[in-house]
Amino acid sequence: MKTNTAGSKGLSMILMAAGAIMTIAALALDFMGNKASFRGPMLVIGVLVFALGVYLFPTLKHHRKIVYVIFLFPLLFAFVVTVIIPLVLGIFYSMTDWTGIQFTKFVGLANYAAMFKDPAFIWSVLMTFVFVVINMVLVNLVAFLLALLCTSGLKGDGFFRAAYFLPNLIGGIVLGYIWQFVFNNVLINITKISWLVQTKTAMLAIVIVYVWQYAGYIMLIYITGLTQVPKDVLEAASIDGADAKQTLFQIKIPMIASTITICTFLTLTSAFKQFDVNLALTGGTGSVPNFMGAYLTNGTQMLALNIYNTAVSKNNYSLGQAKAVLFFIILACVSLVQVRISNSKEVEL
Repeated sequence: MKTNTAGSKGLSMILMAAGAIMTIAALALDFMGNKASFRGPMLVIGVLVFALGVYLFPTLKHHRKIVYVIFLFPLLFAFVVTVIIPLVLGIFYSMTDWTGIQFTKFVGLANYAAMFKDPAFIWSVLMTFVFVVINMVLVNLVAFLLALLCTSGLKGDGFFRAAYFLPNLIGGIVLGYIWQFVFNNVLINITKISWLVQTKTAMLAIVIVYVWQYAGYIMLIYITGLTQVPKDVLEAASIDGADAKQTLFQIKIPMIASTITICTFLTLTSAFKQFDVNLALTGGTGSVPNFMGAYLTNGTQMLALNIYNTAVSKNNYSLGQAKAVLFFIILACVSLVQVRISNSKEVEL
């Protein structure tokens, strides 16, 4: 045991020394302005070798925990820098007169008060909630039906899976302009009027495009859930005389309750954050003659696009940031409630 311990300690010391030397050498080369291409790999390898030496050291207390922290640090650091710090700064800037570059004074809750007095913002919030509810139902329904079709043993089901998923690979901006051409130049010959002219039909157009794009992605998740249903359970149900309807509603759906929760959550968050198709397809335009005593020209503008237009187009970054903070709170609360309800339904099923 002593020999093994001594050997492990010696190997550990060698690795730590080699790792430290490589790391210091890489940093020294960078400090001296050396442009050698091997500096980056040398630095990474040096850190990893040093961490491995610490991990193998036999008598150092809690050294494994230290190594775990070392390996988790890049991920934690990236999360703090890209999520936590921007969130805190965003809340801070929403209470100032921030111009996107600097601020001169604190305004408290003035930005929050101003946005609730803006009829265009209230309308965009209402339209976003309507859009989310409609798409949660339609996307999941269409995706589930497509998943049933692709798991029914239909010949060439692999082709249909790829075909239904293909729209999800097209970027939202490109997709919006493609469908804009369809609505303005193809369907106009049938309906005699462009769907994008009136607010109601324009919102319907956005729903159609969103369902067409996103249903294929959700379909793949439902397919995964359906294929995980045990075949012996389905065979037992068939022997007991269960028909296709009974098998679907009493066996398949209850057994993929967790999959339904995931798909509902993904659809909810994605619909709330809808931006690119909204921007490319309608640009948020659409007349609303009388809403809160105002005539609106942004009838199809949803919440994400409203925040973008406030901050970038109108150059009011502090107000846009306040709207973004409220958007985050709404999305977080709705998502938590949805997951809680879905989980309770899973227990009932």
